[in-house]
Amino acid sequence: MATTHGYDVHTGPVTGAVPAQAVPAQVVPAPVVEPSAVERRAARRPVDYAWAVARIGLGWVFLWAFVDKVFGWGFATPAERAWINGASPTTGFLKGTGENALGGVFSALAGQGWVDWLFMLGLLGVGTALLLGAGLRVAAVAGGLMMVLMWAAALPLETNPFIDDHLIYAIVLTGLALTGAGTTWGIGTWWATTPLVRRHPILR
Repeated sequence: MATTHGYDVHTGPVTGAVPAQAVPAQVVPAPVVEPSAVERRAARRPVDYAWAVARIGLGWVFLWAFVDKVFGWGFATPAERAWINGASPTTGFLKGTGENALGGVFSALAGQGWVDWLFMLGLLGVGTALLLGAGLRVAAVAGGLMMVLMWAAALPLETNPFIDDHLIYAIVLTGLALTGAGTTWGIGTWWATTPLVRRHPILR
């Protein structure tokens, strides 16, 4: 008896015949096309440039604080209090917190070498990251922690019940990281494509 797909050519449909299985079509993913530099520039909004200006400006604040404390160029740090001349870059601030709410905790850290190194490396690292537009997530965490600690050391505040410039800096750092501000006037786009950052996105 000749049958074709459950149908006998002489007698009609064959009961119990197994229908032919349909072969699903293979789905080929569309290639990922990275936007060109021209397309990225065209897609930017005015707010992206505003965040870029804030990033560069705040980066200079951190980096200049590092340079001035190292060399004592006479702006906020006189030459005799320069780090390269043996002075501690944290002693003046920390000792000045002695009468504050948490002064006992912070004043005890004044003049300790590891505190000086952590503080100065933080200024250098955060400032460099902000100016370049790379590693903004790490910079936001490190810089934000520094600012919150300095805010806590100054409590109670003299000019405002609870907000000062340190908290504002911490908030801006968070915004810079969340908005990817390093892609405008920075190397953030290139940095995000490096193998290291692809493996560890926290470094973006």
